[in-house]
Amino acid sequence: MNRINSFSGNYEFLSNFFPCLIRFEMDTYSSVEHAYQAAKTDELDQRKIIRETRFASEAKRMGKHVKLRPNWDEIKLDIMEQLLKEKFTKQNELGRWLLKTGNIELVEGNWWGDTYWGVFDGIGENHLGKLLMKIRQEL
Repeated sequence: MNRINSFSGNYEFLSNFFPCLIRFEMDTYSSVEHAYQAAKTDELDQRKIIRETRFASEAKRMGKHVKLRPNWDEIKLDIMEQLLKEKFTKQNELGRWLLKTGNIELVEGNWWGDTYWGVFDGIGENHLGKLLMKIRQEL
């Protein structure tokens, strides 16, 4: 195997929906997805609502309706990298699991059409996979 095409099954830990405590700007979130969706806004009440949602899927849905920070498009990659570093460096077991993927290409293949963070129907920028491979290299 020279590529992981889906962050599910044995590789679910690579998904932003995977449960793990993430610190972001003085608050603790239940997953990278929760923290990322909250980071989209400067509105503290909106962040709190997202932080308190039970499931990452709920956090993602809520993140589609927040008032975006004025510079969101310029900082979203850096925010994601920061959150992923928190996940894989502060959670030793997850970091070890990431290292066990070796030099295999990590591709966030998906069926929901995300061509920015992943790949859909063979098309996509795969920013999530690229960030994970960068962090793996740094570990």
